Amino acid sequence: MLKNNLKLFFLILTFVDANISAAQLFSPKNYPADYFEYPVVATRGLAANFGELRPNHYHMGLDCRTDQAQNKKILAAADGYIAKVKIEPWGFGRCIYINHPNGLTTLYAHLNDFYEGLEKYVKEQQYALKSWAVYLDIPPNLFPVKRGDTIALSGNSGGSQGPHLHFEIRDTKTDKVLNPLLFGFGIPDTVAPDIVRLAVYNRNLSTYEQTPKLIPLKKIKGTYSTAPALITVNTDKVSFGISATDRVTGSSNRNGIYEAVLFNDDKPITGFQIDNISYDETRYLNAHIDYKIRSRGGPFIEHLSALPGYTNSIYKSTNNDGVIDLADDSLHTIRIEVKDVNGNMSTVLFSLRRDTNYVETTKASEASLLQPAEFLPGFINIYENNNIHFYLPEKCLYDSIRFQYSETITKPGNTIYQLHNTSVPLHGYFPISMKAQTALPDKMVMHRFANGRHDYAKAEAVMNGKETGWYKASFREFGSFELITDTTPPVITPIGFKDGMNSSKQSRIVFVVKDNTEEIKKFTATLDGNWLRFSNDKGSRFIYDFDEMCPAGEHELKIVAEDQVGNVTEKVYKFTR
Repeated sequence: MLKNNLKLFFLILTFVDANISAAQLFSPKNYPADYFEYPVVATRGLAANFGELRPNHYHMGLDCRTDQAQNKKILAAADGYIAKVKIEPWGFGRCIYINHPNGLTTLYAHLNDFYEGLEKYVKEQQYALKSWAVYLDIPPNLFPVKRGDTIALSGNSGGSQGPHLHFEIRDTKTDKVLNPLLFGFGIPDTVAPDIVRLAVYNRNLSTYEQTPKLIPLKKIKGTYSTAPALITVNTDKVSFGISATDRVTGSSNRNGIYEAVLFNDDKPITGFQIDNISYDETRYLNAHIDYKIRSRGGPFIEHLSALPGYTNSIYKSTNNDGVIDLADDSLHTIRIEVKDVNGNMSTVLFSLRRDTNYVETTKASEASLLQPAEFLPGFINIYENNNIHFYLPEKCLYDSIRFQYSETITKPGNTIYQLHNTSVPLHGYFPISMKAQTALPDKMVMHRFANGRHDYAKAEAVMNGKETGWYKASFREFGSFELITDTTPPVITPIGFKDGMNSSKQSRIVFVVKDNTEEIKKFTATLDGNWLRFSNDKGSRFIYDFDEMCPAGEHELKIVAEDQVGNVTEKVYKFTR
């Protein structure tokens, strides 16, 4: 009897330890649930959640619906003071930061008008700085707010693609962005995540040097399973990825998942949780997903274990790298638990074993592939020849690659250099130096192009040893590169406005400014010799809304546009108001 009781005790203890281990992979969060008010006067609902997967970044807040309309009241989520205001052509557009006594900051982006007192202050600062785009630090006592105060009207400014409010909660000291849904906001959610597919990786190889095995999943009685139920792999090192989305109650929007944990024989091995991310880390999304598949138009697949060059904080593992070792040839039970922020959970179950023919049939072929990679994560990787020099900084690669390079002469004096391919992401900028055959030292531009996209950067003259004629610029994506001379000034086109016109019936003046390198360094407008504020939301259109700065009478408007290498276009217009 004693022996049986002891056996039962140890069985219970094992069960408890397993569950404690699962809980300890990610510690529970304890944020105040009623501190913040929902920040917009509109039907409560989300267009996007925190951590949702986006091109080159995680979504860093909540996209709150505004009933598909603009000019909804935006409310201060809690007591505090307006600490910063940002206005920019893309990104957040018009944006307010509020600091709160609890050490947190809330951010409200894509706004239209600020409330009257703040709008007046910002306009004064823009004229004082002679810049429409501003990032203002505001004295703490200047604009105090109470919870529920109207601070602005919603809009569609900046990088927004439709009316909504982008809302964030940050740690004021560290600027780390926290998942707002951990603070409540009363958005109903009883829907568990949807899991579409499983991806299986041979982790003896770089993830960029293979195509993972993709396995569709089917849901039976609330649990997802693979077909077949037993997965065999031709490797002794394996990792997994999943395609999964989440929804809130009453919405068809596919949002990002919050947490995924992989268990091997009921022991938590690895997983990720998206509860806080800094903007310095957000580009690590490209290491979190299978970038190669996504860059070629495929689905988002999220790795359950970190790649070798990943240093972001969302992953945890109990075996250092989160990779499963199958050298024992045993049958393993694999479970993947996927959760949303409210704890709704979906589970994937399957069995895993190394192929019994692995040693005899696959080892040799794998060995032929495992040549030393030219470029490795965690190292400075250098490439040099007589025409081009570049290096990747230490933290630029997420996984190893066999670097590919080619040159194509398109015409005398012009060579296109192909640096690897765009299916491999880079974390940061890397410098490239090219040798020019003919050059105008102050007019050199380096051009990158790939997949229909074009990037341009001013190329600065540098010395290569004692050799002149080299030019340097920085980029953060592979692709095709060339060195060009740019002597073409920007083109300024008025819309509905011309020299000598009477503009008394107009409400605004609009100009479109374009450049052959797509880079406008500076736009300046002066009215009768005084700087005039033109807005520049979303890039190429510059707009002046008539106000007290342009009284009735005759006026002279001077427009100056300059590109990144100093080519300038200047136009003068006489008009009557």
